[in-house]
Amino acid sequence: MKNTFLFLLLFTLSIAGAQESAKERIKVYSRAIEGNLVNDPAERDVTVYLPPSYQAEPDRLYPVLYMLHGFTDSDSQWFGWEKHWINLHEVIDSALADGQTQEMIVVMPNAYNRFKGSMYSSSATIGDWETFVAKELVIYIDANYRTIPDAASRGLAGHSMGGYGTIRLGMKYPEVWSAIYLLSPCCMDGPLLEVNAEFAKTVEAVTAVDQLEAANFFIIATLASAAAWAPNPQKPPLYLDLPFADGKVLPEIAAKFSANRTLYIIDQYIHNLKKLKAIGMDAGLQDYGISGATKKLHELLESYGIPHFYESYEGDHLNRIAERIRTKALPFFSEHLGVE
Repeated sequence: MKNTFLFLLLFTLSIAGAQESAKERIKVYSRAIEGNLVNDPAERDVTVYLPPSYQAEPDRLYPVLYMLHGFTDSDSQWFGWEKHWINLHEVIDSALADGQTQEMIVVMPNAYNRFKGSMYSSSATIGDWETFVAKELVIYIDANYRTIPDAASRGLAGHSMGGYGTIRLGMKYPEVWSAIYLLSPCCMDGPLLEVNAEFAKTVEAVTAVDQLEAANFFIIATLASAAAWAPNPQKPPLYLDLPFADGKVLPEIAAKFSANRTLYIIDQYIHNLKKLKAIGMDAGLQDYGISGATKKLHELLESYGIPHFYESYEGDHLNRIAERIRTKALPFFSEHLGVE
């Protein structure tokens, strides 16, 4: 009886003392986003994941992984504050439990705006999201959490629009991050040579801010891209130029879209990419268009002799992302991010 009681006592104490991860949803004010023409709030929600040992080891410093969510998504959805197709908190905990990753702080800003996504770009219409993510947010996290405040201990990753944001910011700010990983990155190619006249009409019919929330995926994606890449302060209330009118492509505006497509501009950033310690990317074979563009990026980096990890796999745009983060992306950063 005594042995049974002792066992139960020790078991209870071990459970009580078990370390658990935590998450916080905070607000970070951005002067870079302040004053955007569509009046999106400059105070942004940000979710911060704290690893299991964070509270128990107050002198320990941690590497930081910045994660960027996709179009129409939010940090609230990705981190389980609301039900979604992924719960990143559980994915990270699972990777830790499996011994596949080291402990790190993970940070995700909410990039959902009036256009359902910022493209992690900079324009007068939506605000300067590049500066917010690459500078203001990093400064805030380093000042308020126990980070290792050095590029060698910072990583950047993202899915879909977030994958696009990862390569966009990664190739522009190698002094901020040392390792990047793209999961099914969107928007890397696609010159606008022709347009479906009926589709163009439906997009042009959106002329008020209160119409944006009800717009379907392809309409809002076109408007979001225009807001990010073709702003026009003289065209209220959406303050953007569409790359077509009356069923015809407008070459000058279409060129602005092309100037933001990764595969058309990346050659200008090869020296920056060579400064990164590690680059990784993957896409599902059934993620049509995106799979081909990711392979092109892989081939381009190969042509420049830039070491990187690339893999294509059986899967579509969503169905294996949680698994890829757990088994590929998190171990990738565990290998390449510096720890103290």
